[in-house]
Amino acid sequence: MSKVLTHQQARGVYDRIGALQDSQAFYEDRVVEILLRHGEFESARDVFEFGSGTGRFARRLCDGVLPPKARYRGVDLSPTMVALARKRLEPHASRAEVAASDGEPPTGEASGACDRFVANFVLDLLSEEEIRAVVGEAHRMLRPGGLLCAASLSVGAGPVSRAVARAWSWVHARSPALVGGCRPLDLLPFFEGSERSGGAAWRVRHHERIAPFGLPCEALVAERLG
Repeated sequence: MSKVLTHQQARGVYDRIGALQDSQAFYEDRVVEILLRHGEFESARDVFEFGSGTGRFARRLCDGVLPPKARYRGVDLSPTMVALARKRLEPHASRAEVAASDGEPPTGEASGACDRFVANFVLDLLSEEEIRAVVGEAHRMLRPGGLLCAASLSVGAGPVSRAVARAWSWVHARSPALVGGCRPLDLLPFFEGSERSGGAAWRVRHHERIAPFGLPCEALVAERLG
């Protein structure tokens, strides 16, 4: 099992990184664009983001993707990231908020509170147990038919990207902080074959692996069922 940063360690890493996190836009944005194309944000009413980062994605949504009356709520464990996101979202303060969290699955959020649950490059920081817990909370928080939209580093889809993923995993296994705590991840097993009483929990609507600049990434959109 991969070693992951504790929440306290992750908070320290991202407090130090601060606005430098935006420097990863050159490859992250290529993946996030897939979520924007397939996540149907144009019809969303309430968006929740687990791990808001610097607020770049939220600002993109609020600047014209979401309907005018749609609301956004994000949480992040890094006080630095929360401050950066709040600053970035000031023009949309009437309908967008960012709160500090402890990094745990969002058990304190209301059931049925959103119709979009977003996790961009955050699940790949978590242990497999924590990922399952977050996915479970997303199911609880989403209204029936709501969409979970996730982006992460990936295990790769071809010889070059798989080689990069193996090299990244090697570094992560020895010093997770050197790669921001993130590691290559296969998202599909957390959604395919997922069962709950009364029927399947998720239907994967879109899954895509890409390797912008050779960096293996994936995007997944899954619909809450039941």
